[in-house]
Amino acid sequence: MQEPYTWACNDVCNNECKTRVTLFFNRLNGTIQHNYIQMKRLSLLPVVLILFVLSSRAQKYTPGSLPDSVSSGKQGNFHVQGIAVDQVNGFIYFSFTDKLIKMDLSGNLVGSVTGLVGHLGDLAFDPETNTIYGSLEYKNDAIGEGISKKLGLKNSNDINFYIAMFDASHIVKPDMDAGEGNVLKTVYLKEVVDDYKAKVKVGNRVLQHRFGCSGIDGVTIGPSIGNTNDPKKYLYVAYGIYGDTTRNDNDYQVILKYDIADWNKIGQRLFQENPHHSGPEKPLARYFVKTGNTRYGIQNLAYDNYTGNFFAAVYKGSKSRFPNYSLFVIDGHKKPGWGKIIADNKTIRVKTLSLLQAGLKDAGSGVRGWDFEWGSTGLFPLGQGLFYISHNRKTEDGQQTTTIHKYKWIGSNSEAFILVK
Repeated sequence: MQEPYTWACNDVCNNECKTRVTLFFNRLNGTIQHNYIQMKRLSLLPVVLILFVLSSRAQKYTPGSLPDSVSSGKQGNFHVQGIAVDQVNGFIYFSFTDKLIKMDLSGNLVGSVTGLVGHLGDLAFDPETNTIYGSLEYKNDAIGEGISKKLGLKNSNDINFYIAMFDASHIVKPDMDAGEGNVLKTVYLKEVVDDYKAKVKVGNRVLQHRFGCSGIDGVTIGPSIGNTNDPKKYLYVAYGIYGDTTRNDNDYQVILKYDIADWNKIGQRLFQENPHHSGPEKPLARYFVKTGNTRYGIQNLAYDNYTGNFFAAVYKGSKSRFPNYSLFVIDGHKKPGWGKIIADNKTIRVKTLSLLQAGLKDAGSGVRGWDFEWGSTGLFPLGQGLFYISHNRKTEDGQQTTTIHKYKWIGSNSEAFILVK
């Protein structure tokens, strides 16, 4: 059956408009949503639909109308990890490791969620549910101990990895407690914990962390890879990968795919003194992307609806047999394939994703990517080939800050982005 928006919009509206019209239909009652014949007979529906589309256009900030830059201001000891933009209501969200900041487009503080004693990483935003998703780590490695030390706390050595789900509508004032009220739910990721805790053989050694898993960081929402027309949305979560140059099992990025349709039900409030384990037993899929080893894996993962691809910003690796690019683009149009990797001294068969055939190319490894200075602390697609990208720095008094700048995606063999001026 033809989708409802196709007869209403035809070729007049762009994809973003069609997306918003689809959301409108999804919010109608089940009879209208599932009975297309009856829907067409509703004489007032076209009028309501036109008014909805016009009002949506009036409320929505277009990529071109967004400011060229926005500053976060000074935010304390921890550097920015990720950003997300609400283009409908005009808000920007920043993750500063132990807190979430909400600002308007002029850089004015609207609210914040504080009190996190873990590592809040990359962010993603779902405009349909007004939810900010973020990776949240509690672990006993150098990162976990560093956070505890700066906060003046004792590391619990407890290992828990969650997806944080912030209700944007509840973030209305500064310093809201992450453990109180309805501002935050968390979903436990058992798969990640199992891989982090696993002991594997690497040559003659027994080492911790299957696939070099250091936890999670990059997150994004997008359709099924290889099927960009899929109306269903999924959450993609990227592993952190330890930059151990002596291992041969940590040269791939690992990305998990989750169906988040019922996560509002299974998510629970965050009690950091008594962590819960409510979450899916397994992801829908686990993918591997050959990039060569990187330091702590994909820092920022972002699905771009304009190109249909997934952008992955990393801290450069240091293995000499790889080109050690800082930006990779995963081809979202190409269906996952099958490949073989080494794990636990065994060759195993896994699902693989393909890098976009653009950018620099390393002859030895076949890896393609770009050398781009920014993106590992914030990368967010705005549409029409435009992105907000974080330029983080430390101020003279030792505080962390960032300014997000608007960039245009170029994707040539030598250049990834150009700054919009």
